[in-house]
Amino acid sequence: MTDLTEQQRPTEQAPAPAATFADLLEIEQLDENTFRGHCHAGAPMRAFGGHVAAQALAAAGRTSPGQRAVHSLHGYFLLPGDPTRPIEYRVDRLREGFTYTTRRVRAVQDRNEIFDLTVSFKLPEPAAGDRHRDMPPLPAPETLPDAFAHWDEELRAAIRRTDGFRDLDVRFVPPDAPGVPADVPGMPQQFVWLRIATPLPETGPLLHACALAYLSDLTLASTAGLHEQANFFQRTEPPRLLMTSLDHAMWFHRPFRADEWLLFAQRSPSASDGRGLALGEFYDRDGLLVASAVQEALIRRLR
Repeated sequence: MTDLTEQQRPTEQAPAPAATFADLLEIEQLDENTFRGHCHAGAPMRAFGGHVAAQALAAAGRTSPGQRAVHSLHGYFLLPGDPTRPIEYRVDRLREGFTYTTRRVRAVQDRNEIFDLTVSFKLPEPAAGDRHRDMPPLPAPETLPDAFAHWDEELRAAIRRTDGFRDLDVRFVPPDAPGVPADVPGMPQQFVWLRIATPLPETGPLLHACALAYLSDLTLASTAGLHEQANFFQRTEPPRLLMTSLDHAMWFHRPFRADEWLLFAQRSPSASDGRGLALGEFYDRDGLLVASAVQEALIRRLR
């Protein structure tokens, strides 16, 4: 593995603002198994976890045979990342099987491991029967307002200038909309349509999987705190909770495009012991279940 020396560090500079969403996921290859990237902030002075996970997945994919698609990933957020500093992604090649390939990625910043990811890739094979949960019959995204529609014009303009939101389209389904499943006691839920707002380059399914890893971290943790406060997009009052991702897992079931509308159906079956669990399912416009996500988040009341 390549480790940057202190003499090299002063010459490192953060990249210019990303021109497109695909640029956010770009990583520089340092050697056969080491890559470097920069991640924007999610909270003040903290790198956005979905961005770190997406770049770590990109690093793993760069070392995997091209015909094998990612089918699952499991990650742990260990330390907050500094958005002003580069992140090294060090890939360990754990397994080269006939059908499955396994990689471990350690995201390191200033000699500290901030994120650990295990990724599995596989060759496609005939299904032994295809089934999935039906998508709820919710309003189409074109009929819903932008997630920032209720913000004032100055705030909307400011958020659209950031790397994190300039290229995203996010639309929440109102809880009283037709087709929303009935509330289950003790299980908050929310439904949001998501997509990358500009077309992604035709580079293969890995870029779309990385984009979905990024999108999956936008709202999933907030689902676990809905019994106490609205999510960031819809909240009009100061936050009452400190929330941060602890771990994140995804399973990719069927092909999809992240630059086309996907419904993210989310629910939280448990919150206790300073932690909340959230489950999410991604459906395409045809109602196919294309991916699932699970996340546990730290939840503490702010004083």
